[in-house]
Amino acid sequence: MGFNPIQIASVEKLGFQVAINSCSRRDLGFTGKIAGKWYAIYGDTLYCAPGITVAADNPPGFHGMVRNSVSLLTDDPLKVIDLNLNDDYPVPHQRQFVPFNSEWGEVNTTAFGGTSLCETNAETAMAAIYYMVNAYEPNLVGAGVGVVKVIDGTPTVVHRCGPKGYWWDALLYAHYGDKIAYRDERSEYIYIWGGPPNRYTGWLEGSYMYLARVKASEAFDLDKYEYYWGLQRGWKSEILTTFTTETAAMWGTGQGQIVWNAYYHCYLLVHLGIASNTVFLRAATSLEGPWTPDVEVYTTTPIDNGLVYAGVAHPYLDPSGKTLVMSFTNNNNIEVIKASFL
Repeated sequence: MGFNPIQIASVEKLGFQVAINSCSRRDLGFTGKIAGKWYAIYGDTLYCAPGITVAADNPPGFHGMVRNSVSLLTDDPLKVIDLNLNDDYPVPHQRQFVPFNSEWGEVNTTAFGGTSLCETNAETAMAAIYYMVNAYEPNLVGAGVGVVKVIDGTPTVVHRCGPKGYWWDALLYAHYGDKIAYRDERSEYIYIWGGPPNRYTGWLEGSYMYLARVKASEAFDLDKYEYYWGLQRGWKSEILTTFTTETAAMWGTGQGQIVWNAYYHCYLLVHLGIASNTVFLRAATSLEGPWTPDVEVYTTTPIDNGLVYAGVAHPYLDPSGKTLVMSFTNNNNIEVIKASFL
């Protein structure tokens, strides 16, 4: 796809997303569907102080947190229903979504950089969650997948694959699913993108993304995954070990989210580039690429000079694709915008 077909008619800032039954600040919020319901997966979820119901009223200081959490999305992108709540009183807060395992050397500070829920079986309400285990010392450990079942209305991680809860060693392999995970509605597949192994630390080489895929029904079998070796060599069952511009599927996006757009009849990627305050959209007719140059959608002002990152799509709000609601993290606040297309 040599040109970007996206034409922006207008962009409206809708506000900031909040939970209607809890109170915390959080980041990420990648959306995913299981059995017809849409959920958001957040990263660091910072509790507000006991009794605080409006995040803006939160006093300074640390009041508790979990490394990731799950919420039910609603028809209003500014309102979510937090799930998996604890017994905090008078305001409950969320428990950890991807559980840490002390037998593997993990502790409550171990992070799980999760992306979107990817449905594997609608009838049994099951999905996969892809994540990067981050122990901080020695940094990124490995990329993995968790088995998710909806239990009493709450997506719950019931198993983490791999002998230590991950499959792809971050020292050796691409960080699959760390940047983007997408259940392709036009095929049987889940596609997962991630950065290169830990040794690629430069800004240029570290910003390439590498691609793997698996049939959704086989997502929990490592032997069923295929790896993209570039345009010339295509898909192979052999895991990728050559990390070059030829084998990369994408460059320069950070974490983001891909959706199929019925209005433009192509895939759209929502992202914020690298160290950028601007929301971008790029397009492709194939998930392997090539992807078009970016179109700028919206530039925000960082809150308290904080970080802005992680583009998220909310396609369920307009299946026609004529508009697209997007969200992103602005200093641990989820800012929401709505773009209308020409």
